[in-house]
Amino acid sequence: MTQGRTVWPAVERGKRNPMSDLVVETRGLRKVYRDARRKVVAVDGLDLAVERGGVHGFLGPNGSGKTTTIRMLLGLATPDAGSISVLGEEYPARIPEAMTRVGALLERGLFSPGLSGRRNLDLLARAGGLPRSRVDEVIEQVDLGDAAKRRYRGYSLGLRRRLSLAAALLKKPELLILDEPSNGLDPAGIRDMRDTIPRLAGTGVSVLLSSHILAEVQEVCTSVSIVDEGRLLASGPVSDLLGENVSRTRVGVADNYRAAALLAAGGYQVLPDGDFLLVEGHEHPEQITRLLADGGLYVSELHPVRPTLESYFLTLTGHRPPPPADPASRAADQTAEQLRDLEDGELK
Repeated sequence: MTQGRTVWPAVERGKRNPMSDLVVETRGLRKVYRDARRKVVAVDGLDLAVERGGVHGFLGPNGSGKTTTIRMLLGLATPDAGSISVLGEEYPARIPEAMTRVGALLERGLFSPGLSGRRNLDLLARAGGLPRSRVDEVIEQVDLGDAAKRRYRGYSLGLRRRLSLAAALLKKPELLILDEPSNGLDPAGIRDMRDTIPRLAGTGVSVLLSSHILAEVQEVCTSVSIVDEGRLLASGPVSDLLGENVSRTRVGVADNYRAAALLAAGGYQVLPDGDFLLVEGHEHPEQITRLLADGGLYVSELHPVRPTLESYFLTLTGHRPPPPADPASRAADQTAEQLRDLEDGELK
């Protein structure tokens, strides 16, 4: 491999594998940005595999290389090394063919502020050689409703995301790539997006979802890949990564100090959890009650604590995901967007 030269195995021959069960496959993917006198490695030897069907979460801390990877999958950035295959189409030779079958929702859609949502979609459909009936279908698909008749400049952030999603669905994509679709939304908007994504996957579309709202990801994703510093840390079905067995149990008992001593002597790991104890190292919770009862202590509460994607993510990366933006920040962001729209010539 020559330093600094892009390596694309089999790409220049234009080979494709339309029968592949993978909608996305990367091998040794690498992207380096040059900032003044230093190099920043955004993606470092990434091997990513996304199976056809369902919703696949693409997770990582800020600066982990998620957005750079998505840009390369969409042909918006060129790797320094490695190979990419999307829907069986090898890059870079067959990027145009792949993009006819891929829809994407990015952070900010490009719409005309003075036109209605429907009119914006009409123009996009015409540019893509699609029938106008397709506009009605996607408006219904994303539940845009009567808002489609209103001008884009008056849309809330949630409606703007819905319109962007409708635009991404116009060409009936086989693969839908969503980059932080819930970012900045209020709780109602997040819930709407959470309900919409599995419904789209149920129509046969494969979804690649990049998000930092891990509780939402755990509800909608069937599988995930977790990256940090441009490298893959873990990948697989959510149920396999988190494990189906109860790993910890929250125990309520009258004497926490003596209970902790008995459990520790029995070979269990014990941690304080407010007025309760968190117990690890057992296969069945009844083992805890039996041990404590033999010591003269009786359990008042016993709750299994199953692992969450957030706890798994924190253990794996050492990073706690950022919380969703507060309402004041969302309002400020929306006001700033509307001001930018006005500056773009809306007050003519």
